[in-house]
Amino acid sequence: MEEQKTTIEVKSLSIGYKNYAVAENINFELQPKELCAIIGVNGIGKSTLLRTLGKLQPKLSGEILVEKQLLENYNPSDFAKQTSIVLTEPIASKNLTVKELITLGRQPYTNWLGSLTTADKKYIVESIQNFELEEFTGKKCHELSDGQLQRVLIARAMAQDTPLILLDEPTTHLDLYHKVQILKLLQQLAHQYSKTILFTTHEIDLAIQLCDKILILDGQENPFAPPCELIKEGCFNTLFPSEMVKFDVKTGTFKVNK
Repeated sequence: MEEQKTTIEVKSLSIGYKNYAVAENINFELQPKELCAIIGVNGIGKSTLLRTLGKLQPKLSGEILVEKQLLENYNPSDFAKQTSIVLTEPIASKNLTVKELITLGRQPYTNWLGSLTTADKKYIVESIQNFELEEFTGKKCHELSDGQLQRVLIARAMAQDTPLILLDEPTTHLDLYHKVQILKLLQQLAHQYSKTILFTTHEIDLAIQLCDKILILDGQENPFAPPCELIKEGCFNTLFPSEMVKFDVKTGTFKVNK
């Protein structure tokens, strides 16, 4: 039987700043074709974890392996071919057109002149089509709505063609329809293009419906499993104070206590 490929593996990870650990005891691994959400209450370390996995801040202890190689052994150029990252910070390049911004996704592969090959152009065109951005290609990024810009940023990550894609709150500032649209698109990209996509979110109900795996940062066990297993084990029941909201196991959603 063929050994299952692992895109990212995290062992006994502790994250935070200098001598202060925000979260500890984080363990999980993800394969190609898996969409995974990182959930938890505010301040529990979701964005810190994502930034640590994206090599934007150092870990405190433990191991992170991407494609079987330790994170610290990657140089920036090789890491950019393995992992693409979409953060919530405002982008500095809003004066670029949509096509120009998506084209930046090919930067890790172009020569020192920045010349695009036929393969580079194919990835750019595919990303534009997948995210239905054809009508926006000539528009400046500052002319777009939040939802449109979010699609462009994810399209740029897709054009980068990395096995692992990390996204911090990809549905922030979007209405329900566009939240669902973005998450369904990420699910489709993971499954069709054999990507491993890991994202932070507050949209727990949507994550339960659309994700293959969920990592719950709770400051103790940090359970990780398919949503149905987490529901069965009662992992969502204690996520929030019970006097305010309660998890309904039958529907897989949170209900407000009246």
